[in-house]
Amino acid sequence: MSREIKLNNSDLLVMNLVHYFITEKDYNPVILHGVNDEIWLENLDNEYKLIRIVSHYIHNKEQLNFDRFKLNRILENLKKKTFSLHMPVISIYTSLGEDVELPREENNILSILISKNSEIQNDNLLEVFPDIVEKTKHEEKGIDLFVKISDDINKESYAKSKKVEKLFSMKTPLITYLIMFVCIVLFVSMYIFGEGSSHIRTLIDFGANAVAYTKRGEYYRLFTSIFLHAGFAHILCNMYSLYVIGPQTESFYGKLKYAGIFIFSGISGSLLSVALSGNNAVSVGASGAIFGLLGAILYFGYHYRVYLGNVLKSQIIPIIILNLLIGFSFSGIDNFAHIGGLIGGVFASMAVGVPDKSKTSDKANGCILLLIYLVFLIYLAFFK
Repeated sequence: MSREIKLNNSDLLVMNLVHYFITEKDYNPVILHGVNDEIWLENLDNEYKLIRIVSHYIHNKEQLNFDRFKLNRILENLKKKTFSLHMPVISIYTSLGEDVELPREENNILSILISKNSEIQNDNLLEVFPDIVEKTKHEEKGIDLFVKISDDINKESYAKSKKVEKLFSMKTPLITYLIMFVCIVLFVSMYIFGEGSSHIRTLIDFGANAVAYTKRGEYYRLFTSIFLHAGFAHILCNMYSLYVIGPQTESFYGKLKYAGIFIFSGISGSLLSVALSGNNAVSVGASGAIFGLLGAILYFGYHYRVYLGNVLKSQIIPIIILNLLIGFSFSGIDNFAHIGGLIGGVFASMAVGVPDKSKTSDKANGCILLLIYLVFLIYLAFFK
């Protein structure tokens, strides 16, 4: 015996809206525990970063006030998680009592009532999403429409999950291993052909960033000093840090971009060291470039803060702060190189762009900032 499946118009409306925001506007579902009969969608690159669709019935003003209170509590938590000071949200209601009047946009919350498919032509919603009416029209009806919408959402969600999975999957960090190999070979060479890695004369002969020599025109030292280390403890610490941080950064940005970030960060650190250290200072080490990689992860994590927000707060930011404090607390540590490398890493990451997030305009702005920063460092180091 066959049985006809009847679909609730309200459910179809909700699915139609979800279909539009996911497949057309690149929103993603947000999983919130303890929230019922609501769908939350996020796109932190959009003007309205959150879309909230409320399908339960709100029958009076008191219930609406409680809903607003709950909404604000959730928003505060999401702001902390995603490092967002400004998080505009559209709250779409599908079922309100006749005496319930929605407030105008306030506190970055735009409230909209849509109780029928035809009412998707809400003026406030059209102002933000002008194509929503056109994109939510479908030839299919009833169960056919339900199947189409479900299938489209599933396909889009699967494609996004595969893209994220590919982005976060670890690849063989060939550039990281190559950098470590070069550093170790040079370290051993200083013992074989020089007077030991901690001997100042040997470090200078091998290309240390000796400020007096660099300012005299030996600019190659800004680059070669990145791969030199003074002592076993120094190279052990830096190679371990590179082994921990490098592979993930290389996996996020790709090999060529990663190499560019590392080199520019190292040179930025060398330049700031020349600018702010005394003429007798001699600086070596990959730590400036490694700080640049931390800056790159910081920039990447900000764009993917929905996934990495907790990691940024609990690991990356504390590591950066702790290492800078250590640099200021102990002598013999070139904290100028660390700071210069950190800032350089952020700007270099802006210039090369974050996969699937950075627009062409973002990269162009990054290139401009990178150039300004480089010119500023050169001015400080050689012309001030």
